[in-house]
Amino acid sequence: MPDDPPLIQSLRTAVAAAPADVPLRLHLAQLLLEADRSDEAVAEAAVALQHAPGDAQARALMARAMGAPPLSPPAEHPRPRTGFDWKAAEDQVGDAVPPRFAETPVRADGLDDSADADAWDVEGPGTVRLADVGGMQDVKDRMDAAFLAPLRNPELRKLYGKSLRGGLLLYGPPGCGKTFIARAVAGELGAAFLSVSVNDVLDMWIGNSERNMHEVFETARRQAPCVVFLDELDALGAKRSRTAHSGMRNVVNQLLSELDGIDSAANEGVFVLAATNVPWDVDNALRRPGRLDRTILVLPPDGPAREAILRYHLRDRPIENVDLGKLVKITDGLSGADLAHVCEAAAERALLDSVRTGTVRMIGMKDLLAAANETVPSAEPWFASARNVAMFANEGGMYDDLVTYLKKRRKL
Repeated sequence: MPDDPPLIQSLRTAVAAAPADVPLRLHLAQLLLEADRSDEAVAEAAVALQHAPGDAQARALMARAMGAPPLSPPAEHPRPRTGFDWKAAEDQVGDAVPPRFAETPVRADGLDDSADADAWDVEGPGTVRLADVGGMQDVKDRMDAAFLAPLRNPELRKLYGKSLRGGLLLYGPPGCGKTFIARAVAGELGAAFLSVSVNDVLDMWIGNSERNMHEVFETARRQAPCVVFLDELDALGAKRSRTAHSGMRNVVNQLLSELDGIDSAANEGVFVLAATNVPWDVDNALRRPGRLDRTILVLPPDGPAREAILRYHLRDRPIENVDLGKLVKITDGLSGADLAHVCEAAAERALLDSVRTGTVRMIGMKDLLAAANETVPSAEPWFASARNVAMFANEGGMYDDLVTYLKKRRKL
């Protein structure tokens, strides 16, 4: 505000630059409370509690701010505001929201479990399976036919001479679950999971990027069976004809070399999956037969998938009278990330309302509908770009699935 003291002005600027910095926001709330600006202090403490629900300092400050009387109470409301009873609030929602944190177990030898780990973070075989992916039956069926069925039936694979050479490329708009599907494939295979992005590989020193790429696959070989997941493949494997920097071209060359060796004896048990939002920016050599030659389009979640995603993000929140069927219908076209945002925004509305009234209430259908109506589908810009590719760059039917979807949704 223009009439803020210099220190409060500076803190507001700092909080705006780092909105998730809870200690900084609490310092601002403390100064506002000391300046008899309890309503503003409540607002800042409420935001801090969104980022750190269990923060004792934030709770104590909120209680003090809620208990401070307003500077000029209106004549028609002479009663001062009472303190916020956090214990009563916990009792109201305690059964609906179970504890979410557990202490990290300590090894008997006192060492960290990461002491003997590889330089790359390799996750153990996960519990997620394709059955845990809500809806998307077409994606699951194609995944099974292109990748999983030959792996599950080695005798039939040998009979038909089916090669396991090559990898799988998932593409589609952002936030639609490509990474989750990759983890589910690793779970189906009972394999370790190694996720790699451009930031993990690129290095400022000549030769180090190529060595990093090689070490990724060496780690996967040591941890086999292992799924190597190349995230944002358009950054790791951009078209070399458009890349001016020789270092980036060398990284693509190294990746091609590693993929060419994927069916050798040394690479037994190493499976390569990749994901990208813009497959048309990926170097054509990476999509040659024997490399990332199987392509699956991952679209915004269908009805059953949206229901599963909404259930997942509401499962630990206090809700009442939620018509999930209606919510599924009005969220058509939203990505998985959009749906998570809807649930988060609805929780925020209920939390702030509870802070203002001093009475904790559940998240209701009104909160979810309002949040859904305010959420703009994040996939629309992607479809605007993909439409041009589908119309003018669909050589060899590479994007036939995309064309079919765009026509079905009347976007083409």
